[in-house]
Amino acid sequence: MSENAASLRKKIKTIPSNCIASGNCTIIAPDLFGHDDKGVVVARVRRLSAAQLADARSAVAACPVAAIELEDDVGTEE
Repeated sequence: MSENAASLRKKIKTIPSNCIASGNCTIIAPDLFGHDDKGVVVARVRRLSAAQLADARSAVAACPVAAIELEDDVGTEE
């Protein structure tokens, strides 16, 4: 993997205590986000593919309470 590709690898981090169940994330990226039985955000995937990154970034931007973050994925490849 090139250094540039590695720098683009991201993973989803959710912060359930911040979530107010607005639903923006599930509207924008239903393949990436869902809700538990209390309406709190859950990530359907952790590590993002390049194709999923734009939707994940849009969901992060749309969250009114910063309950979703993207982190650098420095883990080993699956």
